[in-house]
Amino acid sequence: MTDGGSKGERTRAAIIDAALVLFRENGYDATTMRGIAAAADVSVGNAYYYFESKEQLIQGVYETTQATHADLVADLLQRETDLERRIIGVGDAWFDAMAPYHAFASKFFKHAAEPTSPLSPFSPDSTPTRERAIDLWRRVLAGSDTKVPKKLAEEVPEMLWLLFMVLVLFWVYDQTPGQAASHRMVRRVAPLVVRAIALARLPVVRGMLDDIIAVVDEVRLVFATGLNHVSDPTATLTPGAPVPGRRRSGPRPRA
Repeated sequence: MTDGGSKGERTRAAIIDAALVLFRENGYDATTMRGIAAAADVSVGNAYYYFESKEQLIQGVYETTQATHADLVADLLQRETDLERRIIGVGDAWFDAMAPYHAFASKFFKHAAEPTSPLSPFSPDSTPTRERAIDLWRRVLAGSDTKVPKKLAEEVPEMLWLLFMVLVLFWVYDQTPGQAASHRMVRRVAPLVVRAIALARLPVVRGMLDDIIAVVDEVRLVFATGLNHVSDPTATLTPGAPVPGRRRSGPRPRA
């Protein structure tokens, strides 16, 4: 998956590549760190030097596939300004990058769906990859010719990432040849996103923006992402009341 770099980087990449082969052949649960080390032709101690656990190794897989995805969409984001086509292109590229791993994606999902699992995309362990993924959607928006209402500008990248997590779940379940249904789905969703952003600029909808933002904050109360934005996760809100700790302006702190 990765060429060049230092000896340490090559060893790390070899361990990840070996793990992916074994995951495909034996499944996630049956694959051991000892088996991964043997397949990568490194000592078990060396494997643990780079990855303290199998879960941490999966974080390395996330990082590697994320870098591959970013490379695949670089040209698109450079030349294309239409938001609908940017969203479709980013979605297609992700499905293409992950296609070799679809057969065992459900095994990963079983662990990632566990709220306390470090493999969850919402876990503290996943913060770096989550932030990079949200930043990609930030770039998708920033380079487009679609204007996002100022009040929603901070929220939309994370909302798009959350929406894409739903598409990823759809992809996990998708058994159509080449996951064609997932590619069709991103083509159905992309124009809806663009229309929703356009509607948000209309005066009749502007009054709903605070409610939309409040919904996003409720999501943050349940999932680990963005919990530091809310001062009291146990607070009960009354209709129309402001969300506790809600930041109205300025850059959002990192998760």
